[in-house]
Formats: sequence, C-alpha cells, structure tokens
Amino acid sequence: MLRTIDHELLRTFVAIVDHGGFTRAARAVNRTQSTVSMQIKRLEEDVIQRPLFERQGHRMHLTSEGTTLLGYARRILDLHGEALNVLRQPDMVGRVRLGVPDDYVMRFLPGILKSFSRTWPLVDVEVQCAPSSELLGRQSGSLDLSIVTREVGQEIGEILRQDETVWVVAENHATHQQSPLPLALFEAPCFCRRHASDALTRAGRPFRIAYSSPSLATLQAVVGAGLAVSAWMKSLVTPGMRILGEAEGFPPLPDASIVLLRAPEAASPAVEGLAQHIVEGFGH
Repeated sequence: MLRTIDHELLRTFVAIVDHGGFTRAARAVNRTQSTVSMQIKRLEEDVIQRPLFERQGHRMHLTSEGTTLLGYARRILDLHGEALNVLRQPDMVGRVRLGVPDDYVMRFLPGILKSFSRTWPLVDVEVQCAPSSELLGRQSGSLDLSIVTREVGQEIGEILRQDETVWVVAENHATHQQSPLPLALFEAPCFCRRHASDALTRAGRPFRIAYSSPSLATLQAVVGAGLAVSAWMKSLVTPGMRILGEAEGFPPLPDASIVLLRAPEAASPAVEGLAQHIVEGFGH
C-alpha cells in the first residue's frame, strides 16, 4: 500500500518553516505546541521515515529531505485550496457554447482554451465550427459567444483585431503565373471571395475559381500543393507559403476585422470568463 500524507501534517510542517519554530507555528495553525510536535514526529517517523529538521544550537534547520518535501508541500496545499475554492463556487461550473470559423481554430483556439481551462477547470466548452455567415444566424439561443469575420466598417460586437487580407501561393510553385489564374476561395457568401474576384476583374486579369470550400484547412492544402492561389488574412499564412503583391500583378485587398459576439441572454460568469480569454488570446 502506498503511504499518503495528511494535508494537515503538511500545513503544520510549512507553518514551522514559515514562522521559524514550533511555538509560533502552533499559534498559526491554532494547535498546542505539543500537538505540533506530535504531528511532525508522525510525519517524520510514520510517513516520510526521514528526519525533516535538525537542531543547530537554538535554531532548527531543514534537512535535505525536509527541503525537498517543502516544495511539494506548498504545491499540494495550493492545489488543495484551489480545488476547494472552485468546487464551492457554483458559478465556476457549467457550459459555454462557442461558435468559431475553422479559420481560427488551429491558430488561436488551442492557447485560448488552455488558459481558460486553468482558470475554469469545471466549465465545459462546446465548440461549433461554421462559416461566419452561418454563425451570425445562430446567435439566438444556440450560441453564447461567436467569433466571426466582418468587413471593416461593418463590425458588430467587440473588435478582437484587424488584419490585412493577402494573396498567398505555395512557396516553391509558380501557380500565380498561370492564365487563367486558378483560385481556391471560401464558399459564398464570403466577402473575401467577393473582394478577390472584384479586384482581379478590375485589374483585367483572367481567373477561374478552381476550388471552393468553407474550410481554411482545405484551402491551405490546395494552395500548399501548388494547385491554386488564395486570399485570406495575413495572420493565417503558414510556413511554406508566400504572400503575393502588386509586383506580381496582384492588387491590394481590403482589411478584415475579427469580432466577438455575445448573446445577451447568455450572460454568466463562465461566459464572460471565456470572453476575456478570447480577447486576450487574439491580442497576442
């Protein structure tokens, strides 16, 4: 059988170190000095089976084993207190429904969810992936928070960041020199698709929409294989791709805004907690 350590023994042990002796520690943990001495004797003889303190004159010092235990004891007591605080607060449990295009899932969501889970470990997050146009229609009742892309000047909600829209091609391919130009674009109605088509039309450059998908991962795979050129936000450009500009005959595209929408009827501490983590995550 593995031995376990009573957290009260650890609390007394840490108090002795922090208060510089058994007498002061006894007052700190609201025990008699004899009880504190018995607790440490039990910890040393029955649990650790090593001396934790050594006396030098009138002073007590930690042994090497005591020094090692001290680090673990502080961590155990911190976690114990954190667990009790979380479980005793009903607002710290529940579920948050988040809508997000897959554009941002790999780039932003891992860090956001990781930091949120550390603060709100008992809150479940339901993630629904869909294009921005579809998420805008789910705001009533089925989603608490939504991250969507909007044209600059047509934002609703809280702006998380504004980003350049850029043309991209595979780094080691000359797909951008083909005519008509093969494009891989998001499905309609996507303003990025509209802006890309309009810009090439105004520039008098022949093109064809060779691939269409609601998924950024799909477009990235097509572009990465050298099959087409695409247009998306600069923050989503991945290694192995390069940005095309006016020198290659590609006109500039309007910037885009990423915004956070909150469902008014879904207000709760957990929802607001995730919203704050989203704001911080997109600010990095």
